[in-house]
Amino acid sequence: MTKPTVIVSPFGMPPFHLAFPVHDLQAARQFYGELLGCAEGRSSEHWVDFDFFGHQIVAHLAPEDCGAASRSGVDNKKVPVRHFGLVLDLPTWRELAKRLRDQVDFIIEPYTRFEGEPGEQATMFFADPSGNAIELKAFADMDQLFAT
Repeated sequence: MTKPTVIVSPFGMPPFHLAFPVHDLQAARQFYGELLGCAEGRSSEHWVDFDFFGHQIVAHLAPEDCGAASRSGVDNKKVPVRHFGLVLDLPTWRELAKRLRDQVDFIIEPYTRFEGEPGEQATMFFADPSGNAIELKAFADMDQLFAT
């Protein structure tokens, strides 16, 4: 059996694919395309592909599936249980935190989680216009990504 070919993102790993519901495709285009700077790929009247930092995300028009996520306690914060996001390098994370400061209502404001402990990370949570929670995080030491 031949080994399958693995496509590698610009970051040296296979890109993930995520499909999620939105209530309005134009609002998704404004949020992901204009605000976050994600290039738009293929689309139809029912969905839009975006390049999410080298990963493929697809906003599907499904207003009935949009809504708030349950929350779970992490580091004394209420984290949305259903969320997606990225691990970025710290300079990119800081630039995005600064750019988003007056553009989104943060679910959890940018801060450093687990400070001084294994897995210390900068993190922030916010939602798109359809209520999909997004986490952007960064590690000063990427070797701490899976720290226990």
